[in-house]
Amino acid sequence: MQRLIFESSPAFIFLCLFLGLGYAFLLYKSKHPWSKRINQLLFGLRALTVTLLSFLMIGPIVKLTNNIFEKPEIVLLVDNSTSLKETVDSVKFQTELNETRKQLKDQGYEVSIQTLTGNNIEKIKFDSRTSDLNSALKNTIADYEGKNLAGIVLLTDGIYNSGSSPLYTPWRVPVQTVGLGDTIEHADLVLKNVAYNKVAYQGNQFPLRAEVLIKRLPNQDVTVSVRQNGALINQQKKNTGNKSLLEFDFLADAKEKGIQRLDVSVQLVPAEMNIKNNSASIFVEVVEGRKKILVIAPAPHPDLKALRSVVEKNPNYEFILHIPGVSKTDPALFQPGQAELVVFDQPFDQEMKTSALFSQLSKGKSSILLLIGNKTNLRQLVPNGVPLNFENPYQKDEATAVVSANFHDFDLLENSSAILSRYPPIKVPFGKFSYPQNAQVILNQRIGSVATDRPMLLSWDENNHKVAAFIGEGLWQWRLSEFFSTEKSEVFDDIFLKLVQYLSTLDDKRKFRFFPIQNEFTDAAPAVFEGQVYNDLFEKVYGNKIDLTLRSEHGGATNYSYLLSPGGERYQIGGLKEGSYSYTASTVINSKKESVSGQFLVTAQNIESQNLVADFGLMRKLSLSTGGKFYHATELQKFIADNKKIEAKSLIHSEESLDPLIHLKWFFFLLLALISTEWFIRKYSGSY
Repeated sequence: MQRLIFESSPAFIFLCLFLGLGYAFLLYKSKHPWSKRINQLLFGLRALTVTLLSFLMIGPIVKLTNNIFEKPEIVLLVDNSTSLKETVDSVKFQTELNETRKQLKDQGYEVSIQTLTGNNIEKIKFDSRTSDLNSALKNTIADYEGKNLAGIVLLTDGIYNSGSSPLYTPWRVPVQTVGLGDTIEHADLVLKNVAYNKVAYQGNQFPLRAEVLIKRLPNQDVTVSVRQNGALINQQKKNTGNKSLLEFDFLADAKEKGIQRLDVSVQLVPAEMNIKNNSASIFVEVVEGRKKILVIAPAPHPDLKALRSVVEKNPNYEFILHIPGVSKTDPALFQPGQAELVVFDQPFDQEMKTSALFSQLSKGKSSILLLIGNKTNLRQLVPNGVPLNFENPYQKDEATAVVSANFHDFDLLENSSAILSRYPPIKVPFGKFSYPQNAQVILNQRIGSVATDRPMLLSWDENNHKVAAFIGEGLWQWRLSEFFSTEKSEVFDDIFLKLVQYLSTLDDKRKFRFFPIQNEFTDAAPAVFEGQVYNDLFEKVYGNKIDLTLRSEHGGATNYSYLLSPGGERYQIGGLKEGSYSYTASTVINSKKESVSGQFLVTAQNIESQNLVADFGLMRKLSLSTGGKFYHATELQKFIADNKKIEAKSLIHSEESLDPLIHLKWFFFLLLALISTEWFIRKYSGSY
């Protein structure tokens, strides 16, 4: 729709008309060699041309209103998971789905077919490893934000094994549900879970527990077997009685170092229909021994309890507490280098109970962590080789902590500073103090609400080993405070566990590093590796070709290669089957070949096969709560008929544009046509 508006008064149109008529009258009032009728035609053309040109001077504007009709859209959201593969004929279902889409389009809807992951599909394969109904609905509605989404048709068996229940989220559009699959619960033995420690120590035995779910099999003998490298190492048999869950406890030997695979299986019974949930493979990393964290203190202290709680969360660490005159400790641990990390609580106390041990252990390669508290004689630090010099060692202050922005040796949680600011203040030495120039500050002191540049937690390198110092006393209050407010001690544990890991790990001085970004991947996702090459200054360099050889536990080897580049440090390998893998990566640095080896594992993602019984009850509740209806898979035509009763209402979007008349091309060509026509008639009629 077009409308003409003016910058000046429309009354000026009459003046334009007067100018056009007047100009034409003056031009054509005299006698001409053409006839009277042609003169009248020329008069009209000239009057119209001058009127239109004058009309442009009053600034006419064309207002254009364009109405766009947006059809309502319906999304057919299909559960493409493997739990439906055994119970739904994919070819027949595909045909019915295409027919449903055609009929909905005939009713005036735009229709798309999508999987739960949001991908448009033309062919149903039922090959997805997980089902997240809640996220699928949420993402679909988000994708159609601001659009004319009339509704969602969710075609599923109602089983979700990822994310939360869709019943607890309010949906702004009606969700029609179409029930697929089988709701009948058949007789089945399900290996529901295998509980085990992922790390075991060489020469020890480690426990594992198999939990077997019993479905409609009373008084049935159930046999569970554990195999290692194909050989049976243990087997147990129990009768189900009237139970719905049986537990089988086994012990296995951790013999060889590395990743060991064990296969746990439940023997099939004749009445079972689903045989894919009767077995599972587990992988246990067998290590030589735990890293020793030796803690030496002059007396018991609650800070040591807080530190023990953090360290013992990692099964790779052994926490050993030694209090002279109180606890008995293996004398061999006091030899330099026997422990990966030695922690001195309240070092150089007034009675100097632990100073001799400090002199002895600080000479080795073990890292040192000093917890400098109220009982520490600060005047004795520098004379005993600790480069921390306090200006006022006798006065105390109260401080909390803030994460230093300049520390990058390891990453802390994003909310660390916010949580640290809510910790209660602890006692610290008053005033400034000097510390090594090469020190890395992890935490700074916050006095009241002011963040200072005084360190609270710092580390530095000294004689080829790491030294760190925490200045303050009252760690136990921090951990207790965080647990009281958040019901967990996530930030506290993260800081000090990473500190222990950082100190107890030897510096890697290799110029070539290559590693998987995690120790365990699933067969549904690619394995990801990262390569790093350094020059003599330990600066990252690029351009090296990395050759990678991957070997499975069955002996097959595959070779890969890629070029290291900025942003291209990582390399992905997809399609790996379940199992344990070893790798060897190599590159050439300064004409010398450097190699790195290691192991990782790939586990199978079989959660879809655990439960094949459709949950139509959930689907009915979901439809009812959103104003939709539930239909069986055989009732798609009923859905089409019900939907036909609802008017497919389009949304009207209006777009307005304002353009000066002089900018319109058609107006230019109109003027050109008028002038050209007048010129041609005059020439044809003999005018000069």
